[in-house]
Amino acid sequence: MEGPLSGIRVLELGTLIAAPFAARLFAEFGAEVIKIEQPGQGDPLRKWRKLHQGTSLWWYLQSRNKKSIGLDLKSDEGLAIAKALAAKADVVIENFRPGILEKMGLGWSVLSALNPRLTLVRISGYGQTGPYRDRPGFGAIGEAMGGLRYTTGDAQSPPARAGISIGDSLASLHAVIGALMSLLHVKAGGGKGQIVDVSLFESVFNLMESLVPEYDLMGHVRTRSGGSLPGISPSNTYPARDGSYVVIAGNSDAIFKRLMVAIGRPDLAEDEELATNDRRVARNAELDAAIADWTRRHTIEEALDALEAAGIPAGRIYSVADIVDDPHYLAREMIIQAALPGDVSVKMPGIVPKLSNTPGAVRWSGPELGAHTEDILAELGKTEQDVRELRQRGVVQ
Repeated sequence: MEGPLSGIRVLELGTLIAAPFAARLFAEFGAEVIKIEQPGQGDPLRKWRKLHQGTSLWWYLQSRNKKSIGLDLKSDEGLAIAKALAAKADVVIENFRPGILEKMGLGWSVLSALNPRLTLVRISGYGQTGPYRDRPGFGAIGEAMGGLRYTTGDAQSPPARAGISIGDSLASLHAVIGALMSLLHVKAGGGKGQIVDVSLFESVFNLMESLVPEYDLMGHVRTRSGGSLPGISPSNTYPARDGSYVVIAGNSDAIFKRLMVAIGRPDLAEDEELATNDRRVARNAELDAAIADWTRRHTIEEALDALEAAGIPAGRIYSVADIVDDPHYLAREMIIQAALPGDVSVKMPGIVPKLSNTPGAVRWSGPELGAHTEDILAELGKTEQDVRELRQRGVVQ
């Protein structure tokens, strides 16, 4: 079955995380994604984290369904090939520092002249404009500047980070949203393509809820609060008798009452001072103590069974070992099997989101460097002899 983005061509010029993750999402839903890599080592992600036969497992996931061409963009011939590919693409995605694409000879003025309907997605630390535009910026910097790090972790400890590259991934999602909006505009109105300018810090900042108006109107600076959700009560992580932790979200008025009854505190359920969230926030410490007193007397399974019976949103904190064996993950096809070199099968995450009529799919894992070079060049009219000569001159791999 063809994906909903079948017929869309994407040219990926980025490395590591932000641009490649965005391109991966296009590829999973049917777009033809051509990834340009520098001959030799290719994308540095190929050597990040755990390796299988010398190649990163992350690479096999991040580059699934993509075609790889090894192309030296510093050579005139390589640049000409890149321009020819851009001329046939619907979307170009890059995550270089502002100005680098122009120095390469692939700036917007060049690309839009070659292909007026092209959408250029530019992901950078600080965006294409502003006083910080030329600064180098990775996801960690975006998380810090965007406000996420200041609000993450325990109140008595230094700011913490999530255990993943969340800033890059958030930028990737915004990039895909922006690119699809641009593609709809081109298709619906016969309009010209445009630049989608995505910064890491803005992608994080966009998720920071009411952080700014709270500060502006009330002078409130939201800071770290551990496992609780500031201003929403009760919602926290509570210890169970067996050393596990249970996350409980009892923060709607009706759910709060059911939660108090479930933990044996009907007095709190009927307390008028706790009837609404704004009043509960003032007594949040008292409520957290009451809930923790109950969870400490039960195992994680006992607590979850009781909370589920009462209709309370609650859950265990999953490790990856929990995830890969969980029946709901399996039922939702979120753990799939993929093939790796050496006739090895490996579990990988499934496809998100789920589309009922045109679902995404994994057709192959991340390819070897230059695995599709000949096929891609053949589509541009290059003969086998042309490819041999380009390879001999180091233009392609």
